[in-house]
Amino acid sequence: MSLTYGTVCSGIEAPSCAVDPLEWKPLWFSEIEPFPKAVLAHHYPDVPDLGDMTTIPARIRNGEVPAPDVFIGGTPCQSFSVAGLRKGLADPRGQLTRTFVEILDALDDVRTQDGKPPAICLWENVPGVLSDKENAFGNFLAALVGEDEPLLPAGPRWTDAGCVLGPTRAAAWRILDAQYFGVAQRRRRVFVVISARAGGVDPVEVLLVEPGVRRDPPTRGEAQQDAAADPRGSTAPSNGERDPGERGVGISGAVSGTLDASYHKGCGSANYGEREVVAQAYPELPEVAWCLQHRDAKGADSDTKPGHVIPVQAAGGFFDQVSTFTAPATGTFARSDVATTMLKHTGMGAGETQNPAFVQHGMSVRRLTPVECERLQGFPDNHTLIPWKGKPASDCPDGPRYKALGNSMAVPVIAWIARKIAGARA
Repeated sequence: MSLTYGTVCSGIEAPSCAVDPLEWKPLWFSEIEPFPKAVLAHHYPDVPDLGDMTTIPARIRNGEVPAPDVFIGGTPCQSFSVAGLRKGLADPRGQLTRTFVEILDALDDVRTQDGKPPAICLWENVPGVLSDKENAFGNFLAALVGEDEPLLPAGPRWTDAGCVLGPTRAAAWRILDAQYFGVAQRRRRVFVVISARAGGVDPVEVLLVEPGVRRDPPTRGEAQQDAAADPRGSTAPSNGERDPGERGVGISGAVSGTLDASYHKGCGSANYGEREVVAQAYPELPEVAWCLQHRDAKGADSDTKPGHVIPVQAAGGFFDQVSTFTAPATGTFARSDVATTMLKHTGMGAGETQNPAFVQHGMSVRRLTPVECERLQGFPDNHTLIPWKGKPASDCPDGPRYKALGNSMAVPVIAWIARKIAGARA
Protein backbone atom coordinates (compact mmCIF):
# COMPACT_ATOMS: atom_id res chain seq x y z
CA MET A 1 0.00 0.00 0.00
CA SER A 2 1.45 3.38 -1.01
CA LEU A 3 1.45 5.90 1.82
CA THR A 4 2.43 9.55 2.09
CA TYR A 5 4.90 10.79 4.67
CA GLY A 6 6.59 13.85 6.10
CA THR A 7 9.75 14.08 8.20
CA VAL A 8 11.31 16.52 10.65
CA CYS A 9 14.98 16.69 11.66
CA SER A 10 15.21 15.13 8.21
CA GLY A 11 18.98 15.11 7.86
CA ILE A 12 19.98 13.25 4.71
CA GLU A 13 16.70 11.32 4.62
CA ALA A 14 17.29 7.78 5.80
CA PRO A 15 13.48 7.30 5.82
CA SER A 16 13.23 8.14 2.11
CA CYS A 17 15.94 5.63 1.23
CA ALA A 18 14.23 3.07 3.45
CA VAL A 19 10.74 3.40 1.96
CA ASP A 20 11.78 3.79 -1.67
CA PRO A 21 11.00 0.11 -2.46
CA LEU A 22 7.53 0.62 -0.95
CA GLU A 23 6.87 3.56 -3.28
CA TRP A 24 5.75 5.84 -0.47
CA LYS A 25 5.44 9.49 -1.46
CA PRO A 26 7.23 12.24 0.51
CA LEU A 27 5.11 15.37 0.95
CA TRP A 28 7.64 17.46 2.85
CA PHE A 29 10.89 17.49 4.80
CA SER A 30 12.11 19.79 7.57
CA GLU A 31 15.83 20.46 7.98
CA ILE A 32 17.85 23.53 9.00
CA GLU A 33 21.51 22.42 8.71
CA PRO A 34 23.10 23.65 5.44
CA PHE A 35 24.81 20.46 4.25
CA PRO A 36 21.89 18.07 4.86
CA LYS A 37 19.60 20.62 3.20
CA ALA A 38 21.88 20.53 0.15
CA VAL A 39 21.73 16.72 0.12
CA LEU A 40 17.92 16.88 0.20
CA ALA A 41 17.82 19.43 -2.61
CA HIS A 42 20.18 17.30 -4.69
CA HIS A 43 18.25 14.02 -4.34
CA TYR A 44 14.70 15.32 -3.86
CA PRO A 45 14.43 18.62 -5.75
CA ASP A 46 10.64 18.35 -6.01
CA VAL A 47 9.97 17.79 -2.29
CA PRO A 48 9.50 20.98 -0.22
CA ASP A 49 11.94 21.50 2.64
CA LEU A 50 9.92 23.39 5.25
CA GLY A 51 12.95 24.43 7.27
CA ASP A 52 12.15 25.43 10.86
CA MET A 53 9.87 22.72 12.26
CA THR A 54 8.34 25.05 14.84
CA THR A 55 6.34 26.69 12.04
CA ILE A 56 4.78 23.43 10.83
CA PRO A 57 1.81 22.97 13.23
CA ALA A 58 0.21 26.26 12.23
CA ARG A 59 0.94 25.65 8.55
CA ILE A 60 -0.77 22.27 8.69
CA ARG A 61 -3.85 23.71 10.39
CA ASN A 62 -4.23 26.54 7.87
CA GLY A 63 -3.91 24.15 4.92
CA GLU A 64 -0.56 25.43 3.66
CA VAL A 65 1.16 22.12 4.44
CA PRO A 66 -0.55 18.77 3.63
CA ALA A 67 -1.18 16.17 6.34
CA PRO A 68 0.55 12.88 5.38
CA ASP A 69 -0.29 9.34 6.46
CA VAL A 70 3.02 8.84 8.28
CA PHE A 71 5.07 11.29 10.33
CA ILE A 72 8.75 10.53 11.13
CA GLY A 73 11.39 12.31 13.16
CA GLY A 74 14.01 12.08 15.89
CA THR A 75 13.96 15.15 18.11
CA PRO A 76 15.97 15.44 21.34
CA CYS A 77 13.71 15.23 24.37
CA GLN A 78 16.02 16.35 27.17
CA SER A 79 14.49 19.11 29.30
CA PHE A 80 11.04 18.30 27.96
CA SER A 81 8.07 18.21 30.32
CA VAL A 82 4.32 17.83 30.01
CA ALA A 83 4.02 21.14 31.81
CA GLY A 84 5.91 22.69 28.93
CA LEU A 85 2.94 22.04 26.71
CA ARG A 86 1.01 24.54 28.80
CA LYS A 87 3.66 26.96 30.03
CA GLY A 88 6.36 26.97 27.39
CA LEU A 89 10.01 26.00 27.67
CA ALA A 90 13.21 28.01 27.68
CA ASP A 91 15.35 25.05 26.58
CA PRO A 92 15.26 24.80 22.77
CA ARG A 93 15.68 21.01 22.92
CA GLY A 94 12.47 20.69 24.90
CA GLN A 95 10.83 23.11 22.51
CA LEU A 96 11.53 20.81 19.57
CA THR A 97 9.95 17.85 21.34
CA ARG A 98 6.93 19.94 22.23
CA THR A 99 6.69 20.95 18.58
CA PHE A 100 6.91 17.29 17.53
CA VAL A 101 3.81 16.51 19.61
CA GLU A 102 2.05 19.61 18.28
CA ILE A 103 2.71 18.51 14.70
CA LEU A 104 1.19 15.09 15.41
CA ASP A 105 -1.84 16.75 17.04
CA ALA A 106 -2.31 19.02 14.03
CA LEU A 107 -2.02 16.09 11.63
CA ASP A 108 -4.68 14.08 13.41
CA ASP A 109 -7.05 17.05 13.69
CA VAL A 110 -6.79 17.88 9.98
CA ARG A 111 -6.98 14.27 8.85
CA THR A 112 -10.08 13.72 10.99
CA GLN A 113 -11.71 16.78 9.42
CA ASP A 114 -10.89 15.38 5.98
CA GLY A 115 -12.35 11.97 6.81
CA LYS A 116 -8.97 10.23 6.76
CA PRO A 117 -7.57 7.77 9.32
CA PRO A 118 -5.22 9.17 11.96
CA ALA A 119 -1.54 9.54 11.21
CA ILE A 120 1.05 6.93 12.15
CA CYS A 121 4.09 8.39 13.88
CA LEU A 122 7.65 7.03 14.19
CA TRP A 123 10.17 8.63 16.56
CA GLU A 124 13.83 7.71 17.10
CA ASN A 125 16.38 8.56 19.79
CA VAL A 126 19.39 7.24 21.69
CA PRO A 127 18.84 4.60 24.43
CA GLY A 128 20.02 7.02 27.11
CA VAL A 129 16.66 8.73 26.98
CA LEU A 130 15.20 5.73 28.82
CA SER A 131 17.33 6.45 31.89
CA ASP A 132 17.25 10.25 31.82
CA LYS A 133 17.19 11.51 35.40
CA GLU A 134 14.49 14.08 34.57
CA ASN A 135 12.21 11.32 33.18
CA ALA A 136 12.24 12.90 29.73
CA PHE A 137 10.83 9.74 28.17
CA GLY A 138 7.92 9.56 30.59
CA ASN A 139 7.06 13.18 29.87
CA PHE A 140 7.26 12.58 26.14
CA LEU A 141 5.09 9.44 26.24
CA ALA A 142 2.48 11.22 28.33
CA ALA A 143 2.21 14.08 25.85
CA LEU A 144 1.97 11.68 22.91
CA VAL A 145 -0.84 9.54 24.33
CA GLY A 146 -2.83 12.39 25.88
CA GLU A 147 -2.01 12.15 29.60
CA ASP A 148 -1.84 15.29 31.73
CA GLU A 149 0.82 14.00 34.11
CA PRO A 150 4.19 12.38 33.35
CA LEU A 151 4.20 8.59 33.06
CA LEU A 152 6.58 6.78 35.39
CA PRO A 153 8.61 3.62 34.75
CA ALA A 154 7.89 0.52 36.82
CA GLY A 155 11.53 0.37 37.95
CA PRO A 156 14.54 2.68 38.15
CA ARG A 157 14.49 3.19 34.37
CA TRP A 158 12.27 2.54 31.40
CA THR A 159 12.54 -0.96 29.99
CA ASP A 160 14.06 -1.60 26.56
CA ALA A 161 10.61 -2.37 25.13
CA GLY A 162 7.04 -1.67 26.18
CA CYS A 163 3.76 0.03 25.40
CA VAL A 164 1.31 2.48 26.94
CA LEU A 165 -2.34 3.22 26.23
CA GLY A 166 -3.53 6.76 26.82
CA PRO A 167 -6.83 8.61 26.42
CA THR A 168 -6.10 9.55 22.80
CA ARG A 169 -3.25 7.39 21.49
CA ALA A 170 -1.28 4.21 22.00
CA ALA A 171 2.50 4.06 21.85
CA ALA A 172 4.99 1.19 21.71
CA TRP A 173 8.75 1.49 21.99
CA ARG A 174 11.66 -0.86 21.44
CA ILE A 175 15.45 -0.70 21.26
CA LEU A 176 16.69 -2.06 17.93
CA ASP A 177 20.33 -2.63 17.00
CA ALA A 178 21.34 -1.98 13.39
CA GLN A 179 23.84 -4.86 13.40
CA TYR A 180 20.89 -7.29 13.22
CA PHE A 181 19.46 -5.64 10.12
CA GLY A 182 22.30 -6.23 7.68
CA VAL A 183 24.82 -3.46 8.38
CA ALA A 184 28.24 -3.93 9.95
CA GLN A 185 27.92 -1.69 12.98
CA ARG A 186 26.45 -1.78 16.44
CA ARG A 187 23.96 1.05 16.62
CA ARG A 188 21.28 0.76 19.29
CA ARG A 189 18.42 3.24 19.09
CA VAL A 190 14.99 3.60 20.68
CA PHE A 191 12.11 3.57 18.20
CA VAL A 192 8.61 4.62 19.18
CA VAL A 193 5.51 3.99 17.07
CA ILE A 194 2.41 6.04 17.94
CA SER A 195 -1.13 6.04 16.56
CA ALA A 196 -4.60 7.11 17.68
CA ARG A 197 -6.63 4.51 19.56
CA ALA A 198 -9.72 5.23 17.46
CA GLY A 199 -9.17 4.39 13.80
CA GLY A 200 -5.39 4.09 13.99
CA VAL A 201 -3.06 1.11 13.76
CA ASP A 202 -1.87 -0.92 16.73
CA PRO A 203 1.71 0.14 17.56
CA VAL A 204 2.24 -3.14 19.40
CA GLU A 205 1.55 -5.07 16.21
CA VAL A 206 3.99 -2.87 14.31
CA LEU A 207 6.93 -2.83 16.68
CA LEU A 208 6.64 -5.66 19.19
CA VAL A 209 4.88 -8.58 17.50
CA GLU A 210 6.87 -10.74 15.12
CA PRO A 211 5.21 -12.56 12.19
CA GLY A 212 3.35 -15.65 13.32
CA VAL A 213 3.22 -14.74 17.03
CA ARG A 214 -0.44 -13.77 17.16
CA ARG A 215 -1.62 -15.18 13.88
CA ASP A 216 -0.89 -18.26 11.80
CA PRO A 217 2.86 -18.85 11.60
CA PRO A 218 4.36 -18.05 8.20
CA THR A 219 5.61 -20.82 5.97
CA ARG A 220 9.32 -21.39 5.73
CA GLY A 221 9.41 -19.55 2.43
CA GLU A 222 7.60 -16.53 3.88
CA ALA A 223 9.97 -16.34 6.81
CA GLN A 224 12.91 -16.46 4.40
CA GLN A 225 11.53 -13.50 2.47
CA ASP A 226 11.25 -11.47 5.67
CA ALA A 227 14.93 -11.69 6.54
CA ALA A 228 16.05 -8.57 8.34
CA ALA A 229 18.06 -7.20 5.42
CA ASP A 230 20.18 -8.02 2.40
CA PRO A 231 23.78 -7.94 3.60
CA ARG A 232 25.33 -7.52 0.18
CA GLY A 233 26.10 -3.85 0.73
CA SER A 234 28.51 -4.59 3.57
CA THR A 235 29.36 -8.30 3.61
CA ALA A 236 30.52 -11.04 1.31
CA PRO A 237 27.50 -13.10 0.21
CA SER A 238 27.02 -16.82 0.48
CA ASN A 239 26.97 -18.91 -2.65
CA GLY A 240 23.33 -19.82 -2.28
CA GLU A 241 23.71 -23.31 -0.83
CA ARG A 242 23.38 -24.80 2.62
CA ASP A 243 25.88 -27.01 4.38
CA PRO A 244 25.10 -27.41 8.08
CA GLY A 245 27.94 -29.89 8.40
CA GLU A 246 30.68 -27.39 7.65
CA ARG A 247 31.21 -26.19 11.25
CA GLY A 248 28.31 -23.79 11.06
CA VAL A 249 25.15 -23.05 9.10
CA GLY A 250 25.03 -21.33 5.74
CA ILE A 251 21.83 -19.57 4.68
CA SER A 252 20.53 -19.59 1.15
CA GLY A 253 20.48 -16.59 -1.14
CA ALA A 254 22.29 -13.41 -0.18
CA VAL A 255 22.19 -13.97 3.57
CA SER A 256 25.57 -14.63 5.13
CA GLY A 257 26.43 -17.84 6.91
CA THR A 258 26.73 -18.00 10.66
CA LEU A 259 30.04 -17.73 12.47
CA ASP A 260 31.44 -20.90 13.95
CA ALA A 261 31.99 -20.64 17.69
CA SER A 262 35.14 -22.75 17.68
CA TYR A 263 36.81 -21.41 14.57
CA HIS A 264 35.32 -17.90 14.46
CA LYS A 265 35.08 -17.79 10.70
CA GLY A 266 32.31 -17.79 8.17
CA CYS A 267 31.03 -21.08 6.83
CA GLY A 268 28.83 -22.44 4.10
CA SER A 269 29.18 -25.09 1.41
CA ALA A 270 32.32 -26.96 0.53
CA ASN A 271 33.39 -24.51 -2.17
CA TYR A 272 32.45 -21.44 -0.17
CA GLY A 273 36.07 -20.40 0.21
CA GLU A 274 36.76 -19.99 -3.49
CA ARG A 275 38.37 -16.63 -3.99
CA GLU A 276 36.20 -15.60 -6.90
CA VAL A 277 32.87 -16.37 -5.22
CA VAL A 278 32.07 -12.71 -4.52
CA ALA A 279 32.96 -11.45 -7.97
CA GLN A 280 31.03 -14.28 -9.63
CA ALA A 281 27.93 -13.91 -7.51
CA TYR A 282 27.85 -10.12 -7.38
CA PRO A 283 30.05 -8.52 -10.04
CA GLU A 284 28.66 -5.11 -9.12
CA LEU A 285 30.09 -5.46 -5.60
CA PRO A 286 33.75 -6.40 -6.09
CA GLU A 287 35.22 -4.43 -3.21
CA VAL A 288 34.95 -7.00 -0.44
CA ALA A 289 37.78 -8.01 1.88
CA TRP A 290 37.90 -11.26 3.83
CA CYS A 291 37.98 -11.21 7.61
CA LEU A 292 40.66 -12.58 9.92
CA GLN A 293 40.81 -16.16 11.07
CA HIS A 294 40.78 -16.55 14.83
CA ARG A 295 43.36 -19.34 15.14
CA ASP A 296 46.18 -18.02 13.01
CA ALA A 297 45.21 -14.35 12.73
CA LYS A 298 45.55 -14.13 8.98
CA GLY A 299 43.18 -13.64 6.10
CA ALA A 300 41.18 -16.69 5.05
CA ASP A 301 42.38 -18.26 1.83
CA SER A 302 41.01 -20.71 -0.73
CA ASP A 303 41.61 -23.69 1.55
CA THR A 304 39.45 -22.33 4.34
CA LYS A 305 36.10 -20.65 4.75
CA PRO A 306 36.19 -16.82 4.66
CA GLY A 307 34.21 -14.69 7.05
CA HIS A 308 32.71 -11.32 6.23
CA VAL A 309 33.69 -7.73 6.93
CA ILE A 310 32.95 -4.37 5.42
CA PRO A 311 35.03 -3.28 2.45
CA VAL A 312 38.34 -1.68 3.37
CA GLN A 313 39.83 0.80 0.95
CA ALA A 314 43.57 0.96 0.52
CA ALA A 315 45.12 4.39 0.94
CA GLY A 316 47.17 5.68 -1.96
CA GLY A 317 46.28 2.86 -4.32
CA PHE A 318 49.12 0.59 -3.17
CA PHE A 319 47.52 -2.42 -4.80
CA ASP A 320 46.16 -0.98 -8.03
CA GLN A 321 47.99 -3.75 -9.85
CA VAL A 322 45.88 -6.41 -8.13
CA SER A 323 42.96 -7.11 -10.45
CA THR A 324 41.86 -10.51 -9.12
CA PHE A 325 41.50 -12.15 -5.77
CA THR A 326 44.79 -13.71 -4.63
CA ALA A 327 45.66 -15.62 -1.51
CA PRO A 328 49.22 -15.08 -0.27
CA ALA A 329 50.29 -17.09 2.73
CA THR A 330 49.92 -14.17 5.11
CA GLY A 331 46.52 -12.89 4.09
CA THR A 332 44.01 -12.34 1.34
CA PHE A 333 43.73 -9.49 -1.11
CA ALA A 334 40.34 -8.33 -2.24
CA ARG A 335 40.94 -6.47 -5.50
CA SER A 336 41.89 -3.15 -7.04
CA ASP A 337 41.78 -0.36 -4.42
CA VAL A 338 40.74 -2.60 -1.53
CA ALA A 339 43.24 -3.38 1.18
CA THR A 340 44.25 -6.83 2.32
CA THR A 341 43.14 -8.15 5.67
CA MET A 342 45.21 -7.24 8.71
CA LEU A 343 47.52 -9.48 10.67
CA LYS A 344 46.27 -9.50 14.23
CA HIS A 345 49.72 -9.64 15.79
CA THR A 346 51.07 -6.73 13.72
CA GLY A 347 47.99 -4.67 12.94
CA MET A 348 49.35 -4.22 9.43
CA GLY A 349 48.21 -5.09 5.95
CA ALA A 350 48.84 -8.69 4.93
CA GLY A 351 50.00 -9.87 1.55
CA GLU A 352 53.37 -8.47 0.55
CA THR A 353 56.57 -9.07 2.43
CA GLN A 354 56.82 -5.47 3.60
CA ASN A 355 53.37 -5.63 5.20
CA PRO A 356 52.29 -2.01 4.52
CA ALA A 357 49.98 -0.63 7.20
CA PHE A 358 46.46 0.27 6.19
CA VAL A 359 44.96 1.25 9.52
CA GLN A 360 47.93 3.27 10.70
CA HIS A 361 50.09 5.92 9.09
CA GLY A 362 52.80 7.17 11.41
CA MET A 363 51.01 7.92 14.65
CA SER A 364 47.64 8.39 12.96
CA VAL A 365 44.97 5.68 12.79
CA ARG A 366 43.18 5.29 9.50
CA ARG A 367 39.54 6.32 9.66
CA LEU A 368 36.66 5.01 7.61
CA THR A 369 36.03 6.58 4.24
CA PRO A 370 32.71 8.41 3.65
CA VAL A 371 31.56 5.58 1.36
CA GLU A 372 32.26 3.05 4.10
CA CYS A 373 30.21 5.17 6.51
CA GLU A 374 27.39 5.31 3.98
CA ARG A 375 27.45 1.53 3.75
CA LEU A 376 27.49 1.20 7.53
CA GLN A 377 24.26 3.21 7.66
CA GLY A 378 22.72 1.39 4.70
CA PHE A 379 22.79 4.30 2.24
CA PRO A 380 23.66 3.93 -1.44
CA ASP A 381 27.31 4.60 -2.23
CA ASN A 382 28.05 8.34 -2.60
CA HIS A 383 24.63 9.40 -1.32
CA THR A 384 26.33 12.34 0.38
CA LEU A 385 28.74 13.12 -2.47
CA ILE A 386 27.03 16.25 -3.80
CA PRO A 387 27.91 19.62 -5.32
CA TRP A 388 28.73 21.88 -2.37
CA LYS A 389 29.45 25.59 -2.03
CA GLY A 390 29.77 26.14 -5.74
CA LYS A 391 32.13 23.22 -6.28
CA PRO A 392 31.38 19.96 -8.11
CA ALA A 393 30.56 16.75 -6.29
CA SER A 394 34.09 15.48 -6.91
CA ASP A 395 35.35 18.25 -4.60
CA CYS A 396 32.79 17.66 -1.82
CA PRO A 397 34.68 17.68 1.51
CA ASP A 398 34.56 14.67 3.81
CA GLY A 399 33.84 16.58 7.03
CA PRO A 400 30.17 17.47 6.48
CA ARG A 401 29.57 14.01 5.00
CA TYR A 402 30.84 12.33 8.18
CA LYS A 403 28.72 14.57 10.39
CA ALA A 404 25.54 14.09 8.38
CA LEU A 405 25.97 10.32 8.29
CA GLY A 406 26.71 10.13 12.00
CA ASN A 407 23.52 12.06 12.79
CA SER A 408 21.36 9.94 10.52
CA MET A 409 19.39 6.75 11.10
CA ALA A 410 20.26 3.24 9.94
CA VAL A 411 18.30 2.74 6.72
CA PRO A 412 17.51 -0.98 7.05
CA VAL A 413 16.02 -0.56 10.52
CA ILE A 414 13.64 2.11 9.23
CA ALA A 415 12.85 -0.12 6.24
CA TRP A 416 11.83 -2.98 8.54
CA ILE A 417 9.54 -0.74 10.59
CA ALA A 418 8.08 0.81 7.42
CA ARG A 419 7.17 -2.62 6.08
CA LYS A 420 5.42 -3.41 9.34
CA ILE A 421 3.55 -0.09 9.19
CA ALA A 422 2.47 -0.77 5.62
CA GLY A 423 1.18 -4.19 6.62
CA ALA A 424 -0.73 -2.77 9.57
CA ARG A 425 -2.35 -0.06 7.47
CA ALA A 426 -3.33 -2.43 4.61
